[in-house]
Amino acid sequence: MLLSGNKVKGAPRKSILGKAREDLEGAEHSRRDFCKAVSALALGALLEGSSFAAVSGEKSPGTFDVAAIDRSRILTAAERYLGESPLTVTASTSPRSPGGKHDYFSEADYYWPDPKNLHGPYIQRDGMSNPNNFLDHRHVLLRFGVQAPALVAAWHITGETRYAEHAAQHLRAWFINDSTHMNPNLEYAQSIRGSTTGTRFGVIDTIHLVEVVRATEVLTESKALSKNELDQIKNWFADYVQWMTTSVYGIEEMDSSNNHATCWDMQVAAFAKFTGNKNLADYAGRRFKSVLVPEQMKPDGSFPLEMSRTKPYAYSLFNLDAMATICQLLSTREENLWTFQLPDGCGIGKAVAFMAPYIRDKKNWPLAPDIVYADDWPMRQCSLLFAGLALGRRDYLQLWKTLPADSDVEEVIRNFFIRQPVLWV
Repeated sequence: MLLSGNKVKGAPRKSILGKAREDLEGAEHSRRDFCKAVSALALGALLEGSSFAAVSGEKSPGTFDVAAIDRSRILTAAERYLGESPLTVTASTSPRSPGGKHDYFSEADYYWPDPKNLHGPYIQRDGMSNPNNFLDHRHVLLRFGVQAPALVAAWHITGETRYAEHAAQHLRAWFINDSTHMNPNLEYAQSIRGSTTGTRFGVIDTIHLVEVVRATEVLTESKALSKNELDQIKNWFADYVQWMTTSVYGIEEMDSSNNHATCWDMQVAAFAKFTGNKNLADYAGRRFKSVLVPEQMKPDGSFPLEMSRTKPYAYSLFNLDAMATICQLLSTREENLWTFQLPDGCGIGKAVAFMAPYIRDKKNWPLAPDIVYADDWPMRQCSLLFAGLALGRRDYLQLWKTLPADSDVEEVIRNFFIRQPVLWV
């Protein structure tokens, strides 16, 4: 059962360490409960320790020239974005938000008025987004997640400072400026009208900051941000990842199933690396191996929790891209998540191999088409690019090249979070 916003405000926030200790009490536990408790116990210990330098990554092997492939689309988009000023959560407010002008607020996608009780709490219609919910903050966050990385990508391939300077304006607006910054929490994300002022699944709204962080790392090679400004941005993300790992909603999202647990791990991996919290980044990698893969993947590489949804094709692609991004973020020579396998063969390689034939020819997909947006997928899924480079699969790279890189469908943009691969490989 979801906690109401009032209950969350009044409830003490248990650390993940304390929660894990409670979970370990008792004589019997399911495999899932045991894995969660042990993982949470480890995370609690990490949070009580100190932070270290960021995990060192490797450049992807091979000669696949992403910059040459994407150059035209990057520069076309960046030229357009140069004429657009930053917008943040302070640009609009909702009378239903319990927070202040700097607090992110959104309403849960799949919740609609109850036809049997029009003035009562909203009810869920899985896979069907309600366009009448308050979405302004999500829209500006998505806009930021699209524009800032595109501008940094343009600077990265041309060296023209105008792109870097405009990207830096966006970063200052969201994370530094007193008048426009966003507070580093999602206490009021994906609220449900008549029920809660926020939910744990609202944590997924910030997946678009993963590429913003990657863009910021690339931008450090320019002079667009001062050291003090970069430190302020890192402090924002240190505060946010602290919220993700200690708040009620953050802990509930970590303990969730399906793509929500994957996206929690992906965000923690990205933000911990960026802020130099090696312990927490390492924890995200261990959680990938001990929780995400064994609990979400069948031996054939499929994701049964995604395939049971009303949009199984899109959700399978989404979860696969999130897992692949974790591997791209965290794999090192010493700890290569790309080659990790369970005894039954489950691992990211098996997952990409399962989906690749259906990306190549969706007509062979074994389930019914998604109830909405079935014709708008696949896109240039980052899982194909990252796995193609990491695993030496030229066929994945060639398939990736044939797919659309951009979409004007909001549902697709919202669920397609790696849009500038030149920043990653």
